[in-house]
Amino acid sequence: MGEHRIAAIPGDGIGPEVLDAGLKALAVLEEREPGFKLHVETFPWGSDHYRRHGRMMPDDGIERLRAFDAIYFGAVGDPGIPDHVTLWGLRLAICQGFDQYANVRPARLLPGIAGPLRDRVSGDVDWVVVRENTEGEYAGAGGRVHGGLPGEVGVDVAVFTRAGVERIMAFAFELARTRPRKLLTVVTKSNAQRHGMVMWDQIFEEMKGDYADVATDKMLVDAMTTRMVLKPETLDVIVATNLHGDILSDLAAALSGSLGIAPTANLNPGRDAPSMFEPIHGAAFDITGKGVANPIGALWTAVMMLEHLGEAGPAARLMAAIEAVTGAGDVLPADLGGSATTAEVTDAVCSRLVGG
Repeated sequence: MGEHRIAAIPGDGIGPEVLDAGLKALAVLEEREPGFKLHVETFPWGSDHYRRHGRMMPDDGIERLRAFDAIYFGAVGDPGIPDHVTLWGLRLAICQGFDQYANVRPARLLPGIAGPLRDRVSGDVDWVVVRENTEGEYAGAGGRVHGGLPGEVGVDVAVFTRAGVERIMAFAFELARTRPRKLLTVVTKSNAQRHGMVMWDQIFEEMKGDYADVATDKMLVDAMTTRMVLKPETLDVIVATNLHGDILSDLAAALSGSLGIAPTANLNPGRDAPSMFEPIHGAAFDITGKGVANPIGALWTAVMMLEHLGEAGPAARLMAAIEAVTGAGDVLPADLGGSATTAEVTDAVCSRLVGG
């Protein structure tokens, strides 16, 4: 147990609603756990900040965040501002600025949630998608020329470095070692992308001999989508590039019940800068302000943040409370087949924390 400084960035859309739910649950945990204390400072950065100041966060935003132990992030995106402006101005700026190269997204069937694969049991969908988070297809290399002319060109260059691939592979192998099945699947598209993706495959082959206790296989990304649907029980830890990991983790979340329940950790494994934790679902402006957003993704994200901070006890208690609520099935949000509001789901989880 200890004290930790948390930077809360609610952001856009439903971000403030679900982050408020997570902070409420964390406050209940503080009351129940002697010696456990979070010092939370909220930063009002995002699209509203952009409208006022012409940027998503202040110029010194990264330096202001550096002093914190973790960042708890809501969502980013606004229908009135181009997505590449909002994403690169805030979330990606933080991920790359703090070298949060490991994006970790667990997906599993929680108690009481059947999910689209309704004939499957909970153990069949129990995955962790490890996504390279700072280079690859989202490196930001490229440009546009001849703007507005018939010959206008836009180029995005996927950048894969040996150092970047080796470190995300090592992270994924080490993670697979901690899980009962000890299985790692690498996903590429090396039949069509014959340079960067072939390098991914080669580095994977070079490294797997150092992890003889981990079973391995590899898939092309298009075949991987069908395997996730048709043979989910054959998968465990999945490592993929920035783009492929982004897409596959959304599919994983949907197959586990809803994007509304899925958490994300953007990790700096070396811990020389803060890591950032966020629900996967995004800003969801179609339901913003209606009080019906699913808070479970933000709550599960808080679990991952506590685990990263070394607070295993509070993390386990919060996860148990989440699973108790989904397992009971009487207080579920609309995306999980119920009719409960954000506040009702949050209160149900908090009640389990108090009662437990």
